[in-house]
Amino acid sequence: MRDPKDLECWLCDKDGVLMHGDVPVPGAREFIQRLRDTGRRFLVLTNDSIQTPRDLSARMARAGLDVDEDHIWTSATATAAFLANQNGAKTAYVLGMAGLTTALHEAGFVLTDVDPEFVVLGETRGMSFEQATRAIRLILGGARFISTNPDVAGPDADGLVPATGAFAAMITAATGRKPYVVGKPNPIMFRTALNRIQAHSETTGMIGDTMSTDIVAGMEAGLHTVLVLTGSTKPEDIEAFPYRPSRVLNSIADLTPLLG
Repeated sequence: MRDPKDLECWLCDKDGVLMHGDVPVPGAREFIQRLRDTGRRFLVLTNDSIQTPRDLSARMARAGLDVDEDHIWTSATATAAFLANQNGAKTAYVLGMAGLTTALHEAGFVLTDVDPEFVVLGETRGMSFEQATRAIRLILGGARFISTNPDVAGPDADGLVPATGAFAAMITAATGRKPYVVGKPNPIMFRTALNRIQAHSETTGMIGDTMSTDIVAGMEAGLHTVLVLTGSTKPEDIEAFPYRPSRVLNSIADLTPLLG
């Protein structure tokens, strides 16, 4: 098993690892500072496609976490990076918010509802009946269906709200077409992240709080995986999975001293 002190780069989930809502997890500031002090390359990963990396950086700064936008990789930026390398016209009909539209614009895409190459679905708080209908008709007309992440629900101040996966299921039911999902647990999100920081899987670690997304995707990408117990996966949950993380720690605070 690889030793954390020998790893040159780290990918780190945001929610449940570094933050709970807008509150930093104890030890998160110290962990990020240790990465900087030791010159390690890193990215904070999130399936959130609503906000741009700049917006997320500002949100984390308000919580006292020094993570600039170049160190944030979202399902939206991963989706844009993936689609930029796909064959076909760089045109897309987008159901999503600023994080996704900005990422696609920066990747050279034209956003249009006229014969687009792709229909791209991300987190949205305002999809209308007309927009859903247009997406369904475009997909049936030959547009390729892409989704930023598989999450069917997410947290809100008042409780759970439907997320990308729920809307994707509706469109799939109407079209019979399943989307290609780029975000976690698809290892392609990790591979695009590795490319972003010019990292190699053999010398990179992944820290997450969820066995079914962070850990399985990190494992399939060939990374050293660290499960922290400050998020969705509890110790008793681990036995339900046929695979295991490289190591299990109570929190991110326990990883900092292992970096050397």
